[in-house]
Amino acid sequence: MRLSRGKTVQLSHVIIKSLVEDDNVEFIEDRDTIRQKIVDYLQSLLREEEQVDAEVRKKIASQKKEIVEGSEEWDLLYRRYYAEQLKKKGVGIVAER
Repeated sequence: MRLSRGKTVQLSHVIIKSLVEDDNVEFIEDRDTIRQKIVDYLQSLLREEEQVDAEVRKKIASQKKEIVEGSEEWDLLYRRYYAEQLKKKGVGIVAER
C-alpha cells in the first residue's frame, strides 16, 4: 500500500491522539519525538511492503507461461507468493474476512 508522507504523518497524529486519550499510557518521551518515530517506522514498513510486492511481481513474471495481471490465476499466485515472502521475513498474515 502506498501512502504519501502527508498521509503517514496524519496517521501518526491519529495514533498519538489515541495514546493520549488512553489512561493506561504514560509518555516518558516528548510526544512529537514519539510521533516522528511512528512516522519513521510506518515509512520503513511501507518500503518493505513495496519490496515484497516487487519481488512477488518479478516471480510471477518469470513463469514460463505468461500470466495476465488481474486474472484469477495471477491473483492466486500473487497471494501465495506474497504470503511466502512475508513468512520468510517472519511476518504473519491476518486472515481476510
